[in-house]
Amino acid sequence: MNAPAFPLGAMPTAVSVGRRRLVNVRQRSLLVAKLRTLWILAVFALVGVLALGRIIFLGVTGAAPRHGELADILTPDRGEIVDRNGVPLARDFRVYSLWFNPKAMTEGSALIHSPEEVTARLLRIFPDLDRDEILAKLRSGKPGYLRKSLLPEDANKVHALGEPALEFPLEATRFYPQGSMAAHVLGYVDSYGHGKVGMEQAFNDQLVSPQGRATPSVLSIDFRVQSALEDELARAMQLSQAKGAAGVVLDVDTGEILALASLPSFDPNHVKPTDMIITPQEAANGDVPHGFNRVSNQVYELGSTFKPITVAAALDAGTITDLSRRWPAAPLHVAGFTIHDTHHYGASLNVLETLIHSSNIVTAQIADELGGVRLKKTMESLGMNQRPPVELPAKGFPIWASGQWPRLRTMTVGYGHGIAVTPLHLAAAYAALVNGGIWRPSTLKKLSPDQVPAGRRVFTAATSARIRQLLRMIVQYGTGRKADAPGFRVGGKTGSAEKPGAGGYRHHSLISTFAAAFPMDKPRFVIISMMDEPQGTAATLFQRTAAYNAAPVIQRLVPRIGPLLGIMPDETRDIDTSDLKPLIPAGAAGE
Repeated sequence: MNAPAFPLGAMPTAVSVGRRRLVNVRQRSLLVAKLRTLWILAVFALVGVLALGRIIFLGVTGAAPRHGELADILTPDRGEIVDRNGVPLARDFRVYSLWFNPKAMTEGSALIHSPEEVTARLLRIFPDLDRDEILAKLRSGKPGYLRKSLLPEDANKVHALGEPALEFPLEATRFYPQGSMAAHVLGYVDSYGHGKVGMEQAFNDQLVSPQGRATPSVLSIDFRVQSALEDELARAMQLSQAKGAAGVVLDVDTGEILALASLPSFDPNHVKPTDMIITPQEAANGDVPHGFNRVSNQVYELGSTFKPITVAAALDAGTITDLSRRWPAAPLHVAGFTIHDTHHYGASLNVLETLIHSSNIVTAQIADELGGVRLKKTMESLGMNQRPPVELPAKGFPIWASGQWPRLRTMTVGYGHGIAVTPLHLAAAYAALVNGGIWRPSTLKKLSPDQVPAGRRVFTAATSARIRQLLRMIVQYGTGRKADAPGFRVGGKTGSAEKPGAGGYRHHSLISTFAAAFPMDKPRFVIISMMDEPQGTAATLFQRTAAYNAAPVIQRLVPRIGPLLGIMPDETRDIDTSDLKPLIPAGAAGE
């Protein structure tokens, strides 16, 4: 008889077998759960590694995400433009556009309703749409934009029309948060994403790099100074009923432009074709489109503002050694042309009297003694024979006489006629007059101290110091008295020149300019204000000259921007002009 398979008392029961089976099932279930958890963790880890690798790849290679990826939604297509303090002047903004997609429906017509009915409904949402233009686009069966930059609520209204062919792509559009401010500096971006006119064009490659990585650009502009300049120029335009105005604020030691304004302006958020293209009527009237930059692109004969330059050149050349010396002030007859002054200031004038009264006659004689070769060389050293060296793409070429200057041209250039330059040329020249004699190129880029160009010497430091005295005394005692701002030690010179026209000068059309610097005991900034064809009004005492319209701009502007730029008014300080006080004329100022 065989022995039992199990020891006595160890025979398995049905209950024990069931328990063992249950334990095995539980163990297998727990193992499966652990395996699933591990798989899930592995998938998450793999996704994390891939994402990290993608980030590292983009950071190292600079490759751009494909259109439609999340990074494309979060990263602007075009870099910001900011002022010197980081205030945004131009930035990308995501908005909906209204796009007509005639292939949205695979069968039947592109539209559920008729093109006429859809057009009528769109006009109820957007009353400013051109009915004929929209109707033509819907009838054409060709895809294209019906409107750009929709508000979300308007997009919802269009969606409610129930037309699948009306789509709403989310796109980047260029937005200028300051509106029309600094429009001529910034320019605009066209419908193809290309920068036009201003720094949008000049910095286009920097704003959108070949790798698709947007880079911000920092300008030298201070939007607070820019706003104040535009405000005061617009006020002066209104008071004098001028057809246009221009102005610039320039750092005399660096060449940085803190403000640049041309009026009338335009809104870069809504550029119209007429803003950029001159109409036949404008051409006939001698006008320019609103988008034309009067500061950097339009050249003018800037009149008597050139007289301090002529005097400085004569001081350096040694043809003026004694400021008390007197020249006859009778009208000059040269080569069949008569040079005269607007008023009679006596039989003779010294240098200070010449600048205070703004005498063409004596300045012409000073230029004649200096000679055409030396005066021309000075003007060339000030960049008057070249386009202004600024980053803007539109830069006017001066009307410049090449070759040897004859005697009459030398004399007329001496008092601001015979060559035409931009107001930006004048600003850079005045910076050299007052900063110790160094000319530097103007720039719209913010410069660090190590980026400031060395420049080139045009005048000696001694001549620059003397010119600072003379400019201050013009404002204290001469034609620039309406530019004086108490405590800010303003110096400067007026200039009123007739505009050329068919057959000669237009005697009733003036360009009125004031070139200023402050504070004259240690100049920091140059300001140019210019009025195009101002009229004599009650606000300007029925005068059209710079003393009554361009100079008051300086008087109002300097107290507004001085404290912003770290210059506080101090009426206990001024430049020392005691050695020139005996030369002050007793008569009233002229223009």
